[in-house]
Amino acid sequence: MVIVDTTVWIDYLGGVANKETAWLEHALPRERLGLTDMILSEVLQGIRDESDFKRVRDDLMKFQIFAAGGSDLAIAAALNYRTLRQRGFAIRKTIDCWIATFCLLSGHKLLHRDRDFDAFEKVLRLQVIHSRKRFQSASPREYLPNRRQAQARLS
Repeated sequence: MVIVDTTVWIDYLGGVANKETAWLEHALPRERLGLTDMILSEVLQGIRDESDFKRVRDDLMKFQIFAAGGSDLAIAAALNYRTLRQRGFAIRKTIDCWIATFCLLSGHKLLHRDRDFDAFEKVLRLQVIHSRKRFQSASPREYLPNRRQAQARLS
Protein backbone atom coordinates (compact mmCIF):
# COMPACT_ATOMS: atom_id res chain seq x y z
CA MET A 1 0.00 0.00 0.00
CA VAL A 2 1.19 3.50 -0.81
CA ILE A 3 0.04 6.35 1.42
CA VAL A 4 -0.29 9.56 -0.59
CA ASP A 5 0.62 12.63 1.45
CA THR A 6 -1.26 15.91 1.51
CA THR A 7 1.50 17.64 -0.46
CA VAL A 8 0.91 15.38 -3.46
CA TRP A 9 -2.90 15.53 -3.28
CA ILE A 10 -2.81 19.34 -3.17
CA ASP A 11 -0.54 19.49 -6.21
CA TYR A 12 -2.61 16.88 -8.04
CA LEU A 13 -5.91 18.61 -7.37
CA GLY A 14 -4.35 21.98 -8.19
CA GLY A 15 -3.19 20.81 -11.59
CA VAL A 16 0.52 20.98 -10.76
CA ALA A 17 2.63 18.70 -12.95
CA ASN A 18 5.65 17.20 -11.18
CA LYS A 19 7.20 13.76 -10.74
CA GLU A 20 4.97 12.91 -7.79
CA THR A 21 1.70 13.90 -9.45
CA ALA A 22 2.77 12.06 -12.61
CA TRP A 23 3.45 8.95 -10.51
CA LEU A 24 0.06 9.32 -8.83
CA GLU A 25 -1.71 9.76 -12.17
CA HIS A 26 -0.01 6.62 -13.49
CA ALA A 27 -0.63 4.66 -10.27
CA LEU A 28 -4.32 5.48 -9.74
CA PRO A 29 -5.62 2.50 -11.71
CA ARG A 30 -2.66 0.22 -10.90
CA GLU A 31 -1.61 0.57 -7.25
CA ARG A 32 -3.24 0.17 -3.86
CA LEU A 33 -3.37 3.74 -2.59
CA GLY A 34 -4.55 5.08 0.73
CA LEU A 35 -4.37 8.02 3.06
CA THR A 36 -4.68 8.68 6.75
CA ASP A 37 -7.55 10.48 8.37
CA MET A 38 -5.19 13.39 9.07
CA ILE A 39 -4.21 13.65 5.40
CA LEU A 40 -7.89 13.62 4.48
CA SER A 41 -8.50 16.47 6.93
CA GLU A 42 -5.56 18.53 5.66
CA VAL A 43 -6.65 18.20 2.02
CA LEU A 44 -10.27 19.04 2.75
CA GLN A 45 -9.38 22.03 4.95
CA GLY A 46 -7.82 23.74 1.95
CA ILE A 47 -10.87 23.55 -0.29
CA ARG A 48 -12.92 26.74 -0.27
CA ASP A 49 -15.72 25.98 -2.70
CA GLU A 50 -18.55 23.89 -1.23
CA SER A 51 -19.21 21.81 -4.35
CA ASP A 52 -15.48 21.13 -4.79
CA PHE A 53 -15.29 20.14 -1.12
CA LYS A 54 -18.09 17.58 -1.51
CA ARG A 55 -16.70 16.18 -4.75
CA VAL A 56 -13.13 15.81 -3.43
CA ARG A 57 -14.40 14.38 -0.12
CA ASP A 58 -16.46 11.77 -1.95
CA ASP A 59 -13.60 10.94 -4.32
CA LEU A 60 -11.01 10.57 -1.55
CA MET A 61 -13.36 8.42 0.52
CA LYS A 62 -13.12 5.80 -2.26
CA PHE A 63 -9.55 5.11 -1.11
CA GLN A 64 -8.70 3.24 2.05
CA ILE A 65 -8.65 5.74 4.90
CA PHE A 66 -6.56 4.73 7.91
CA ALA A 67 -7.26 6.00 11.40
CA ALA A 68 -3.83 7.19 12.46
CA GLY A 69 -4.10 8.14 16.07
CA GLY A 70 -4.15 6.86 19.58
CA SER A 71 -1.67 6.85 22.39
CA ASP A 72 0.59 4.13 20.94
CA LEU A 73 1.14 6.09 17.73
CA ALA A 74 1.52 9.34 19.68
CA ILE A 75 4.31 7.87 21.80
CA ALA A 76 6.03 6.26 18.82
CA ALA A 77 5.85 9.54 16.87
CA ALA A 78 7.34 11.43 19.84
CA LEU A 79 10.15 8.88 20.11
CA ASN A 80 10.88 9.18 16.39
CA TYR A 81 10.89 12.98 16.66
CA ARG A 82 13.34 12.79 19.57
CA THR A 83 15.59 10.36 17.68
CA LEU A 84 15.70 12.63 14.64
CA ARG A 85 16.30 15.71 16.74
CA GLN A 86 19.22 13.98 18.48
CA ARG A 87 20.66 13.25 15.04
CA GLY A 88 20.42 16.91 14.04
CA PHE A 89 17.16 16.92 12.10
CA ALA A 90 14.41 19.41 12.92
CA ILE A 91 10.96 18.21 11.88
CA ARG A 92 8.73 21.24 11.33
CA LYS A 93 5.28 19.67 11.67
CA THR A 94 3.96 17.22 14.23
CA ILE A 95 1.50 15.79 11.72
CA ASP A 96 4.43 14.70 9.53
CA CYS A 97 5.84 12.77 12.50
CA TRP A 98 2.49 11.02 12.86
CA ILE A 99 2.18 10.20 9.14
CA ALA A 100 5.76 8.92 8.85
CA THR A 101 5.47 6.89 12.05
CA PHE A 102 2.18 5.41 10.89
CA CYS A 103 3.84 4.31 7.64
CA LEU A 104 6.85 2.89 9.49
CA LEU A 105 4.69 0.89 11.91
CA SER A 106 2.28 -0.30 9.21
CA GLY A 107 4.87 -1.13 6.56
CA HIS A 108 3.37 1.28 4.02
CA LYS A 109 5.32 3.31 1.49
CA LEU A 110 4.85 7.07 1.30
CA LEU A 111 4.50 9.33 -1.73
CA HIS A 112 5.26 12.93 -0.72
CA ARG A 113 6.75 16.31 -1.63
CA ASP A 114 7.79 17.44 1.85
CA ARG A 115 11.37 17.64 3.11
CA ASP A 116 10.31 16.72 6.65
CA PHE A 117 9.99 13.11 5.49
CA ASP A 118 13.56 12.99 4.16
CA ALA A 119 14.98 12.54 7.67
CA PHE A 120 12.57 9.69 8.35
CA GLU A 121 13.78 8.00 5.18
CA LYS A 122 17.46 8.60 5.86
CA VAL A 123 17.58 7.73 9.56
CA LEU A 124 14.57 5.52 10.24
CA ARG A 125 14.32 3.86 6.81
CA LEU A 126 10.85 5.10 5.88
CA GLN A 127 9.96 3.55 2.52
CA VAL A 128 9.38 6.40 0.06
CA ILE A 129 8.25 6.35 -3.55
CA HIS A 130 10.83 8.06 -5.74
CA SER A 131 9.61 8.67 -9.25
CA ARG A 132 12.74 9.03 -11.31
CA LYS A 133 11.04 9.31 -14.65
CA ARG A 134 8.10 11.03 -16.15
CA PHE A 135 5.47 8.77 -17.58
CA GLN A 136 4.54 8.86 -21.24
CA SER A 137 3.01 12.21 -22.07
CA ALA A 138 3.34 14.82 -24.74
CA SER A 139 3.86 17.48 -22.08
CA PRO A 140 3.59 17.82 -18.30
CA ARG A 141 0.45 19.95 -18.74
CA GLU A 142 -1.25 16.99 -20.37
CA TYR A 143 -1.30 15.19 -17.03
CA LEU A 144 -3.15 17.85 -15.11
CA PRO A 145 -4.38 20.67 -17.31
CA ASN A 146 -6.68 22.05 -14.62
CA ARG A 147 -8.11 21.29 -11.21
CA ARG A 148 -11.54 20.22 -12.48
CA GLN A 149 -10.02 17.60 -14.80
CA ALA A 150 -7.73 16.40 -12.01
CA GLN A 151 -10.70 16.01 -9.71
CA ALA A 152 -12.65 14.20 -12.40
CA ARG A 153 -9.80 11.68 -12.70
CA LEU A 154 -10.34 10.68 -9.09
CA SER A 155 -13.90 9.66 -9.87
